Amino acid sequence: MKLRTKLVIVFMAVMILPMIFMTVAMHTFVPGKADELQQLYLAVVFFTAGLLIYWIYRSVSVPLEKLQKAARNIKEGNLDFEIRQESDDEIGQLCQDFEEMRLRLKANAEEKVEFDRENKELISNISHDLKTPITAIKGYVEGIMDGVADTPEKMDRYIKTIYNKANEMDLLINELTLYSKIDTNRIPYNFATVSARGYFEDCAEDLSMELDAKNVEFSYHNFMEQDCRIIVDPEQLRRVINNIVSNSLKYMDKPQGKITMQIKDVGDFIQVELGDNGKGISGRDLPYIFDRFYRTDASRNSSKGGSGIGLSIVKKIVEEHGGNIWATSEEGAGTTMYFVVRKYQEVPIDE
Repeated sequence: MKLRTKLVIVFMAVMILPMIFMTVAMHTFVPGKADELQQLYLAVVFFTAGLLIYWIYRSVSVPLEKLQKAARNIKEGNLDFEIRQESDDEIGQLCQDFEEMRLRLKANAEEKVEFDRENKELISNISHDLKTPITAIKGYVEGIMDGVADTPEKMDRYIKTIYNKANEMDLLINELTLYSKIDTNRIPYNFATVSARGYFEDCAEDLSMELDAKNVEFSYHNFMEQDCRIIVDPEQLRRVINNIVSNSLKYMDKPQGKITMQIKDVGDFIQVELGDNGKGISGRDLPYIFDRFYRTDASRNSSKGGSGIGLSIVKKIVEEHGGNIWATSEEGAGTTMYFVVRKYQEVPIDE
């Protein structure tokens, strides 16, 4: 009941009930008892007014006391409580709004704690992952300074190793910078309508040359119709494919590596499948590989363990394209990554 309605009821009760009582009393009391009748009338008025005022007071003071207590809890940083809406008036609505505010504050606080935890983990990962190549670079530079690289062959090998380690550091820093931009939605996507067949054939051609140089076998199949088109950011989607393939190569444990790429038509979407014959991912880790900063036990114990954000970048880009990404894996046999992007479909003008 709304507070306004309660006040109207109080006003009507104070005005009408005594009048009803007087009407009944005038027909009941003995003539000549006017003073007693007036005193009784005043008593009824005061009793009715007092009872109704107490009713209004209780309906306001009790929830206000709860709100005061809740405000003190929030001031002290305690958000683990609940404010229940016990009435349907304005005060009850205020309690509900206060409870929603508390829940939002609690969610924001928990999100901040999680964000701080992830930042600490990221800093720890960066420190570890940068320390490895820096240590190697220092070691090889000291070897050159001390004259250990005393032949042209050794000098060439040392310089190449230093160059490769510097590239690893540069790649990691670029990955972290990109993730920061993606996470804060500061990457401008340049979407374009392209041929699905032509675009992925270009991607496959680039992959074939890169993998051939690394002595990795590459297999490509495109089952799309020639006229099928998609709306994508060509640069960002190519980054998705390159990140997935780079991840496969990083954990490749077979003498002869194999990478497969298939493009399939699945109704309103096209599906891209990128498979490898690497070490695979355990069933325990598989559901979490796209979470940011998550690294499997194998990568934690490996010198190849990255920052743990590569696949989270991939997931973010695919989702920004209106698609979805998932993976299947078998330990010792390999992993297959799947992602889908929506087809471009022209809509008639009258629709």
